[in-house]
Amino acid sequence: PPPTTCTMAPSKVDAAQVTKAVVALRKHLAKVKAEAGGTTPLFDGDDDDDAEVYSVMISTRRVPQRSSNKLVPVQIPHPLLNLATAEVCLIVKDHQGEGHKESKKKVLEMEKCGVAKVLGISKLRANYKPHEAKRKLCDSYDLFLADARILPLLPKLLGKSFFKKKRQPVPVDLTKKDWPSQIKKAASATYARQGAGTCLMVKVGKGTHSETEIVENAMAAIDGAVEKVVARGWANVQAIFLKTTDSVALPVYTAMPDADEDAKARVVEEAALKARDEKFKLERDGSA
Repeated sequence: PPPTTCTMAPSKVDAAQVTKAVVALRKHLAKVKAEAGGTTPLFDGDDDDDAEVYSVMISTRRVPQRSSNKLVPVQIPHPLLNLATAEVCLIVKDHQGEGHKESKKKVLEMEKCGVAKVLGISKLRANYKPHEAKRKLCDSYDLFLADARILPLLPKLLGKSFFKKKRQPVPVDLTKKDWPSQIKKAASATYARQGAGTCLMVKVGKGTHSETEIVENAMAAIDGAVEKVVARGWANVQAIFLKTTDSVALPVYTAMPDADEDAKARVVEEAALKARDEKFKLERDGSA
């Protein structure tokens, strides 16, 4: 697919260093593949394409104040999904199946945008109660999208397997008329989320991408994730690595120790803890 336009400020990361890491990882993958006879999947349970996933790993200085399962879109110039061949499941708001039918009709009227299944929330609730049904659904599609209005309902309905595999649905704004545009925008991004620890992972490439495409995606994903997901941005970044599914992590950026930043972070954290304690005290006193 043609590259997506991404406008970025100058990066703190050296593209030449990222290029060296990509070249080294590609050589490693080729060696592992050759040793396996060239036909065996690189890792149990994966096909070649899934196994050759390149990810950026961002290590932060401080543990985040709060974690979230929310996936944050990060635009990259070379999408990981090809909508001409990918299968997307779109979960929609409905009322006794009515909204589901309307959505299905709307998707059928679109030009090809990758949506293979439209699943109404009432059908999700009724037909996917058993754990096995949820697990099978999770493994059936390349990407899950959902009407942003129903996102809070989905963790309970989809179950833990979606979140363990990081396959939770990506929110799309279906109040807008241009659904194909919303779906294509969501499918062309990569995604990051702020977990409970100091490590943040973002997928940036597959074996089908060229070295240049992986480098360009990595540079865009690093800057996008730092800006949109990492609290306090670059000041909170300790190191950045590039790795594949089962390789070592190769460093591409390391920050120098910063006593001033650590002091500022402690002030922010202490203020947040104090505010949380005061809120808890007010709620406790109010319910007494």
